[in-house]
Amino acid sequence: MLQPMITDLSERNWASEAQMLRTLNTFAVDLMSIPNVEDLFWYVAQNVVGKLGFVDCVIYSANDVQTELTQVAAWGEKNPFARKIINPLVIPFGRGITGQVAHSGQPIIVDDLLADENYIADTQPARSEICVPLTSAGRVVGVIDSEHPDVAVFSAPELEILSTVAAMTSAKLELLAEAQRSRERYEDLVAAHAQLTQETRSRKALETKLFEARKLEAVGWLTGRFAHEFNNLLTVISGNIELLEYGDPSSEKTDSLGSIKTASGRGAKLIQDMLAFAQRTRLDPKALDLNDVVATFCKDFEHTLTRKVEHSSARDLWPVSVDPMAMENMLLNLTLNGVDAMPNGGRLRIRTENVFHTLPEGRHFPSELPPGRYVRLSVSDQGSGISEDRVQQIFDPFFTTKAVGEGTGLGLSMVLGVMRQSGGTVAVHSKVGQGSTFELYFPTRSSSDDSVTSIEY
Repeated sequence: MLQPMITDLSERNWASEAQMLRTLNTFAVDLMSIPNVEDLFWYVAQNVVGKLGFVDCVIYSANDVQTELTQVAAWGEKNPFARKIINPLVIPFGRGITGQVAHSGQPIIVDDLLADENYIADTQPARSEICVPLTSAGRVVGVIDSEHPDVAVFSAPELEILSTVAAMTSAKLELLAEAQRSRERYEDLVAAHAQLTQETRSRKALETKLFEARKLEAVGWLTGRFAHEFNNLLTVISGNIELLEYGDPSSEKTDSLGSIKTASGRGAKLIQDMLAFAQRTRLDPKALDLNDVVATFCKDFEHTLTRKVEHSSARDLWPVSVDPMAMENMLLNLTLNGVDAMPNGGRLRIRTENVFHTLPEGRHFPSELPPGRYVRLSVSDQGSGISEDRVQQIFDPFFTTKAVGEGTGLGLSMVLGVMRQSGGTVAVHSKVGQGSTFELYFPTRSSSDDSVTSIEY
């Protein structure tokens, strides 16, 4: 234990003065590197007050509402647990010596505690006590307290030293508080910026979606109008071809008329695809089990194109209502796209499953899809994939990455048009070099029937 300080500063020897100055100087230097309030209180108790000749030290911290003091750091024989307080003492403002200092904000020296009615006796009663407040921003935030077993030990020199320590501690507390406020302001700014960024992204996403919807609507209207007008011209051409076929049956003329007729047929097919995209084609929906449709298609596809298609079917698949011919055309377009994307081979797979669509999933869809029960038919390939900047274009009429003459660019447009006209939509998931998956969402015929409770995935 350190020896008690000599109460008269003039009686100190030079070693005691030098030690006091070294301790305060070291404290002033170390203050800048102390990172938090807890470390500060323990440093003051153990490395400052404990080295200035005081036999013990207890530091209390005030709560935010200025009603209680709680013991947070200590030094001396009564507190031998290093940086750990066992059952920390809690003292109300105004009670005891420390409570009076916290309440008044003024330091106190008590020469004889046994004669003081405010003294709260400890297990090892002391006789003298000195207590100084810690203040920050005009408020008492804690106190530094020291007791001594002898009477009248503390006087003006000890009060000056402890007040100096308290002032330096209070200054650091203000710096730490300001640093905390700065961190909180910075975090608030970061959070506000993140929220603003998210709102901006959401607004841009909505604007993009609205633009795409308006673009598809405009293109669909123009496509439908053009298709109808062009279809009228093809009708006249086809009629005249049939009339000419009744004339001179020479082989040269027959070959020419056959070429014209083939071209007319291709034009008619083109018109059908355009009308499908514009949602103006005539559909004849039937109740279908897509498992049966897929199984038949895969068998025929493998037989005609000598290309195997894997398929996995969900059990108890819900029935859907869709035009059988349109369904076959959509499967053919999607599988042929998959084959074209895998010139060096790869796995082509069709999968069916029952799903329940929720709103957050809508970001993958080119058109709105109400929440509800759907049958999802997925066509996946292991091809070259689609770059992100092209995903939004693949459903546009006449958009194609193929060479001139190798495709019309209407296949996916037709798929989207038929699905929207059937009450569903298409979702696309693709990564360059890893392949693509097209998901067709068909509303179930029992989508409004709440009695269905189980969904198999």
